[in-house]
Amino acid sequence: MLLLGCIKEVSDFELVISLPNGLTGFVPVTQISDAYSKMLSKQVAQGEVLEDLHSLLDMYSPGMLVRCIVTSVEKSADGRRSIKLSINPKNVNKGLNASALTSGMLLSGFVSSAEDHGYLIDIGVNGTHAFLPRQKAQNYIKAVKRGPDLKIGQNLNCVIEQVKNEGRIVRLSVDRSEVAASLATEQQNWTLSNLLPGLVVKAKVQKVDPLGISLTFLSSFTGIVDFMHVDPDKSMNYSPNQVVKACILSVHPTSKVVRLTLRQSFLNPGGSPNQLSNDRIGAVVEESTVKAFYKQFGAIFELDDGTHAFAWLKHLSKNRKSFKPAAFKAGCKHKCRIIDYSLMDEMCILSLKYQVIGARFLQYQDIHTGDVVQGRVLALKPIGMQVKVTDGIKGLVPSLHLADVILKQPEKKYNIGDEVKCRVLECNPAEKKLFLTLKKTLIQSKLPILSKYEDAEPGLITHGFVVCAREFGCIVKFYNDVKGLVPKNELSAEPISCPDKVFQEGQVVKVMVLKCEPEQERLLLSFKLSSMSAPEGKSEHTPKKKQEVKYQIGEMVDVKVLKKKENGLEVSILEDEGNVIASLPTVYLSDFVANCKLLWHCLQEGDVLPRVMCLSDKGDRIILCRKSAVISAVQEEQVVRNFSEIQPGMLLTGYVRNVMHFGVFVEFPFGVTGLAPKVSMSDKFVTDTKDHFVVGQTVIAKVMSTDEEKQRVLLNLKVSECSSGNPAAESFSLLNQYFKEVKEIRNLLKRRESGIARSLCELMPGKELQLVVQDVKEDGSALFSGSCVKGLTVTATRYHLGDKSIAPGEKTKGLVLHVDALTSKVYVSLREELLKQRP
Repeated sequence: MLLLGCIKEVSDFELVISLPNGLTGFVPVTQISDAYSKMLSKQVAQGEVLEDLHSLLDMYSPGMLVRCIVTSVEKSADGRRSIKLSINPKNVNKGLNASALTSGMLLSGFVSSAEDHGYLIDIGVNGTHAFLPRQKAQNYIKAVKRGPDLKIGQNLNCVIEQVKNEGRIVRLSVDRSEVAASLATEQQNWTLSNLLPGLVVKAKVQKVDPLGISLTFLSSFTGIVDFMHVDPDKSMNYSPNQVVKACILSVHPTSKVVRLTLRQSFLNPGGSPNQLSNDRIGAVVEESTVKAFYKQFGAIFELDDGTHAFAWLKHLSKNRKSFKPAAFKAGCKHKCRIIDYSLMDEMCILSLKYQVIGARFLQYQDIHTGDVVQGRVLALKPIGMQVKVTDGIKGLVPSLHLADVILKQPEKKYNIGDEVKCRVLECNPAEKKLFLTLKKTLIQSKLPILSKYEDAEPGLITHGFVVCAREFGCIVKFYNDVKGLVPKNELSAEPISCPDKVFQEGQVVKVMVLKCEPEQERLLLSFKLSSMSAPEGKSEHTPKKKQEVKYQIGEMVDVKVLKKKENGLEVSILEDEGNVIASLPTVYLSDFVANCKLLWHCLQEGDVLPRVMCLSDKGDRIILCRKSAVISAVQEEQVVRNFSEIQPGMLLTGYVRNVMHFGVFVEFPFGVTGLAPKVSMSDKFVTDTKDHFVVGQTVIAKVMSTDEEKQRVLLNLKVSECSSGNPAAESFSLLNQYFKEVKEIRNLLKRRESGIARSLCELMPGKELQLVVQDVKEDGSALFSGSCVKGLTVTATRYHLGDKSIAPGEKTKGLVLHVDALTSKVYVSLREELLKQRP
C-alpha cells in the first residue's frame, strides 16, 4: 500500500513516520535507496567510516513529507502491530515505466551520485537516467541549509522538466516554487496503477456524508476524504459539484481505493503539516467538548484552545462494557489527556481513560534519572531484560543489573509478564533509550542520586556499583554514566592487596566523594566513609553497642573482626564508621561445615570481611551470615518472607536450626521454619539424626506440605528430591565455591608469622614429598618427618602404605592426600599407582 507520511522522529537506524489516521510506521536505514544501502554495505565491509556516507540525522528532519510503501506488518512482543515501510523509489515508483514519464510530473527522487555539472537522481524507473543540473539545485541547497552539496540518499521532491529518448533520459528541477505549484493533470496520463501519494489534484465534490466526502478527479478517478481530513475551516461548507484542491494520501494496491485530504498544509507540495508544541503532549484538559461521534471509530473533540482533537473508540472508556454512547453526544464535556499528536492528521490524539489521565509517565520526557518505576517483563535476552513501563515506554535492564549479584540463569527468577520494580539509571528521550536497574540496594537507597559530575561535592555519600576492580583500585559507576575511581588506599581501613578478589563487578557499594573536576569528568572516591580523626586522648575508636541504624535482612555490609569468641566472631560494621557491632556465628561463616571451623581458626582481630549479609536485626543484636548459597537465595529472591508465601513443591535454601531424634528443624531467611521428619531426611536409612546433620549446616529443602492453622511446614531434605533441573551444574558450582574458600583460607594462613602455618599453605593435595619414616605403629599406620614438614604430624594409614615394608629411618616418597590446618596433620599415600599418576 502506498501512503503519504510525515517524518516524526529521526535516529541513526530508522525514520519514525506519522501516517494518516493516527498510525505510525518505521523506515529502516536499509530502505532509503539503493545507493545509500550500497554505501552502508561498503562501510561495514571495509570497517572504516566513509566520508560521503551521511547519517539519517544529517539528511532528514521531523516535519518532512515522504512517500512510503508498506513492506510488512509485524506483531511486536507486547501484542502491538508494527508497520514497516520503505521510501526506496524503486518500490514507491514501481508502477511507473519510462514511457509513462511526462513533463510536469511530481516524483520522489533520491541522490545517487554527485557529478561535475549536477547530480544523478534515482527515481526508481528502470532504464531511465534522471539528471538534476547543479544550477537548478542551488536555491534548494541554500533554503534547506544542510551543507554546500546534496548528499547521497537525500530525498527530493522532483518536477520533470524535460523527457528525452522515450523516457530514457529526464531532466529534473527541485526549485521549491516549481514544486509547490505542481499539479497532477489529465495530460500527464496518470493511471490507477501508477498514481502516487502526495500528488495535488483538482477534484469535484460528488457526495457529502457525515463520515466524509466523495470526490472525482483526473476525469475518471474517484476518491474519499474521511472526516479527519476535511478542512476544519470549511467542514460545513462543502456541496456537490464544488471544485476543490485535494492531495492524495493513499492508494490501496488491490481495491485501488484512493484517499485524499483537503487540509491546506498538504495542498502545496514540498510543504510541512502544522506541528504541536512538545509541552502540550501529556497535558490534561479539564473540559473538552464533543463535536462529533463516529460509532465505529471514535470522537472529535474541541479543546480549551479551540483546536480539534480525536480519541479512538478504545480510549473513550476503560473497556467496552463501561462504554456509554449517550455520553458522547455533541456538546457533552469530558476530562481528557493529550497522549500524542498525529502530524498527518494535524490533530491531537486524546484518551479519556482515567488510568491514562492519572498516569505518572506518558512519554520518555516524563521520566527522570533516579525515578522508581513499575514495569512488566517483556522479554529476557542475553544483553538483559526488556521491560514495558507503559504502552509507549520500554526500557532495558542490562544483565549486570538483574539483581544485586550477577544472575547466571535469570529465567529461573523472572517470567514473561512478571511485575517488577525498577530504578532509572539513564533516560535519553531523543533516542527513546531507557536503562533500568533491578538491584534492590539501589532501588531502596535513600541516599542522594549522583547523575551529574557537577553534583559530586566533596563529602557526599551515595550508592554506586562496581564496574571494574584492578590492582590500582575500583571504578564505580553511578547514574547517567557518571563514574569515578576509588584508589587502592581508599578501599578499606585495612590494606587490600588484591581488590579484584574482594570486589565483584556489579557489586553495590556506598562511597564518599573526595574530589571532583566536572570539566574533565574526573571523580575521586573513597570506601572509607569517615575521614574524621579520633578525639584527643583516644588512640582507638571504640564501637558502640547501641544500634543506631536499622538493618534490612539481605543488606550487604563490610565488617572488621573485633574479637574471637567461642561460638563466633564479634565484628564492627564499616559502613557505619565502625559504630555498630554485630555477631557472625562460626556456623554462618560458610556453606561448608569443615570450612566454618577453619575460617574461625584462621581469622584474626583486625581482619576485614567484605560482603557479609544481615540475617536478622533485633535492635540490640545483629546476626550476620557469610553463607554464599543463602546470600544468593536472598538476592535472587528465591525466599519466602512469611508463612502465606510458602507453597508445596518449593525448593528453599536454609540452615539447620536444631537436630532432634525425630527430625531436623530448618530455618530460612526472614525467620520461617519447618521440620524435616526422620523419614524425609536422607536417601539413606537414618538411625541417628546427628550422624547426618549439624546445627548451622546449609541445606536445600523441598516443601512437602503446610498446615495454615498450626503454622507448620513439613520438609524433605533427600538429595534425590531437592535437586533442580541441572544437578551437574549445581555440583560444579558448589565445588567451585568450596575451592574458592580453601584458597581464601590459605591466603589467611600465609599472613601468619608461624613457620607451621606457612608450611601448611605450601602443602597442596597431590604434592610429592621426600619423607623419612619415624615410626610404624601396631595398627599398620606410619609417622613421617622431613625438612618440608617441620612441626607437622605426617601420617599414612596401613592401606596407603601399599605393599611396602618400611622401617624407621628409611627414606621414601609420599603423596599429599589431605591437609588438616586445625590439627596441623598431613595425610599421605605411598601407593605406587597414585605416585605414578602424577603429571
